[in-house]
Amino acid sequence: MHLTIALAFFAGALQAQQPVQNSRADSISRLGTSDTLDSARLSRREAIALALAHNPQLEIARAQIGVARARKVEAVSIPDPVAIASLDQQPGLFRSAGSGQKNVGVGVVVPFPNKLRLQGKIAQSDVTSAELAYQLQRQLVAAQTAEAYDSLLVALRHRADLTEAETLAHNFLQRTEARFNAGTAAKLDVIKATVDVAQAANQLLTNALDVQTAGSALDRLLGRPTGIAVVPTDSLVVPDSVPSLDRLIAVGLAARPELASIASQRQGARAATSLAKQFWLPDLTLSVNQDRNLPDPALFSTGLAFPLPIFFWQHTRGQIAESSFRERELAASERDLRASVTQDLRDSYATARIALQQAVFIRDQLLPSARAAYRAASASYTLGGSSALEVLDARRTLLDAESQYTDALAAANISRYELERAVSVPLDTIH
Repeated sequence: MHLTIALAFFAGALQAQQPVQNSRADSISRLGTSDTLDSARLSRREAIALALAHNPQLEIARAQIGVARARKVEAVSIPDPVAIASLDQQPGLFRSAGSGQKNVGVGVVVPFPNKLRLQGKIAQSDVTSAELAYQLQRQLVAAQTAEAYDSLLVALRHRADLTEAETLAHNFLQRTEARFNAGTAAKLDVIKATVDVAQAANQLLTNALDVQTAGSALDRLLGRPTGIAVVPTDSLVVPDSVPSLDRLIAVGLAARPELASIASQRQGARAATSLAKQFWLPDLTLSVNQDRNLPDPALFSTGLAFPLPIFFWQHTRGQIAESSFRERELAASERDLRASVTQDLRDSYATARIALQQAVFIRDQLLPSARAAYRAASASYTLGGSSALEVLDARRTLLDAESQYTDALAAANISRYELERAVSVPLDTIH
């Protein structure tokens, strides 16, 4: 009788010793096939494309480009002609007499041509800055969408791990109850196994909230109403190695939109300073006038209107000084931004490299050891050589290792997206 029970326990242990990754893959597969009418199956690339097409932040950035282009048109526009009609030398207010004058005319003011050129240059710098801001926003949205997609993958992978842990806990409880009924296990072992089953069920409830939160965050980035479940078709894998740091810094300093934007702003500031220094240049005025009471032909008049810069210090200490200080501000900001970009690249590179090393270490070292320890403890418990506490501890160690590996995969992939955002160029194109 005891031999039969031992063989049954040993068979259960062999079943529990099957590779853990197979059951986790089955759990993930079941999650992936739960697609319904209120869900959408998306790959990571499809999710990013959807976000770039519908994210509201990008709509805002595109509208800002339109505003900047409209302001450029305004900056180089010639003022509309002005039509003038007047009653002059009349005997009373709004009283017309034959001896008075009834003048009609048209006049236009043409700004000095170089002023229009400089105003257009200033406005063009704003257009360029808006376009570069849009480019930067696209990169941010793409990185955020990839991170949100992987966060959802992490939550679903944790669910698969926890589901597997709950199954193992139930199996262990059944084995412990069988041993208790056979008189080879203490009642305390049954209580511990029961508590372990309850803990596994509670962790699954917590994970359900994580899945919902990750899905809602992804929905917002995709620019669609929350509540439509996304079923990822991609999986978390160990990413490729990253290029060298020196190459990344060189590419990043040449490609970052922020640096190009501030360079454009400096050009606009220089044009603004030149425009401020031309306060003394005249504007051309053209006009045509005719007295309707006289039979003579129309009288034409042309002229130049230009300021008398008597109070020149108001300009040198006002608009010119303001533009000059603005140039100095942007020059210092550019130096600081280059240092900030370099630091960002270095930090992102270090984070991506360490995260990749951690994922590889857990995959190749920690997980195999934790699985071997659990198999050994489970087999020993079946044969009566170890306690229930040892099996539970080994199973928790295995679950922690699997959870660490999932988090490490997420960190490795997300840090790679952050590094790609810092470089502003796809890492696959950098050699």
